[in-house]
Amino acid sequence: MELGKKTLERMKTLTELHGASGFEDKVRQYMVDEMRRNSDEIIYDGLGGVFALKKSAKENAPKVMVAAHMDEVGFMITQLTENGLIKFTPLGGWSDDVLLSQKFRVRTSDDTEIPGVIGSVPIHFKKGEKNDKTEINDMLLDVGADSREALEKMGVRPGDSIVPDTDFQVMKDTDKLLAKAWDNRYGCLVAIEVLEALKDVELDCDLYVGANVQEEVGLRGAKVSSNLIRPDIAFVVDCSPANDMMGREEDIGKIGEGTLIRIMDKTMILQKPMREYLLQTAQANDINHQYYHSPGGTDAGNIHVSNEGVPSAVVGICARYIHTTHSIINYKDYLNAKTMLGELIKGITPEKAAQLRG
Repeated sequence: MELGKKTLERMKTLTELHGASGFEDKVRQYMVDEMRRNSDEIIYDGLGGVFALKKSAKENAPKVMVAAHMDEVGFMITQLTENGLIKFTPLGGWSDDVLLSQKFRVRTSDDTEIPGVIGSVPIHFKKGEKNDKTEINDMLLDVGADSREALEKMGVRPGDSIVPDTDFQVMKDTDKLLAKAWDNRYGCLVAIEVLEALKDVELDCDLYVGANVQEEVGLRGAKVSSNLIRPDIAFVVDCSPANDMMGREEDIGKIGEGTLIRIMDKTMILQKPMREYLLQTAQANDINHQYYHSPGGTDAGNIHVSNEGVPSAVVGICARYIHTTHSIINYKDYLNAKTMLGELIKGITPEKAAQLRG
């Protein structure tokens, strides 16, 4: 299995796009441009989620929703200091210890992107007893300005977004890819490419493929889009944390071991009929897969309890170091997940949908 040039170009574009929670417009426009040619209609929800509809020729076909999320973890500017530094607050979950001395980019209201680096208040000037580490509240972004006025002249304002300044890279002599925002530009990419792969396939379901906003701040967009679409079945495509750095056999979530059969997380338990469907599909198509459980959650957490209840599953991969400035995936996992998602969609008939709904 190898990646094509077009997929690599899409990976580079998607991972390098600036798209923090609440600021997903660049990612959304890219997805619309890529999905439009393979869909019957593009629909939007009121928060900014976008889905391409591929209609079945059959009447009363079940609705299948494939949902990624466009947002990445980032920051929002809260204050400009008199000496030209920037205070910020998290958009999504960050660990304090992955931020100091890392490069980031501010996106201004006129769409200028300004590079900078996160420094910190020196420990000598901290007050109180809690001086063993630098917390996010103590950190400052330095974009080279010497005053508040200089920042304002650059166009920087409170409310602007910040994301890591990271280039996509194919790692040397390996099948690994380094980038920011694999969580969840992986999902955006697989949504685009599965829709493309199914372009000439007659489906027994109405397929809604796209992505939500504001997943990283509480699965907000998924609640809106699932209420709009009212799916019968949902497949969420998301990237999960790998836990394989120590090389232990018992570790769960290993890059290179295939797509994930996510049996539970803090937001959803995989129902038995759906678990069996995933396993049968993987085995029938010789798809590399691994069991996975997570302390986190995905948009499936809100989708599966929407409306009257929606049987849902996550078709994911894992990445090392998510929610940092740099993360790593194995591209073979992506290809396995793409095959898995396509086969799952093709297998949804009215009868299969009824079976999955119990």
